[in-house]
Amino acid sequence: MKILGIDPGLNITGYGVIEQIAGDIKIIEAGTVMTKSTQELPVRLSIIYSQLSDLIKETKPEICVLEKLYSHYKHPMTAILMGHARGVVVLVSNLFNLELINYPAKTVKRAVTGNGNASKEQVQRSVENFLNFKANKSPLDVTDALALCLTHLYHKRI
Repeated sequence: MKILGIDPGLNITGYGVIEQIAGDIKIIEAGTVMTKSTQELPVRLSIIYSQLSDLIKETKPEICVLEKLYSHYKHPMTAILMGHARGVVVLVSNLFNLELINYPAKTVKRAVTGNGNASKEQVQRSVENFLNFKANKSPLDVTDALALCLTHLYHKRI
């Protein structure tokens, strides 16, 4: 089974594709789609759409896992902007007939670290250790995306 995890954002969209074969889990692909804040919104969304479409064509996942949208009352624009990128991910998933799964952030953090209030850095260390993956200077969005994949594997087993 191949699982695509995506941490959507307008500046940086992190992604990870993992495959589970006979209990072994390996990373197929992990990286980012990046856009510039100087680009118009339609251009940025088009870049995300195009690069994720290419990724799906190349890796052929069956499932796409996303974090449920969360909005803090002090920063409503952040949720609105992320919602645009998230909408592109939902569209691409549907166009490629991927099953779409959503998990709350606390569920993802708890699944990979044992603590629903873990920091992004704690999530990164847990993902690196579990997958024997060195994020080096990769944005935290990459390990967040891989954490989504691992969360789905964990919940699928229960």
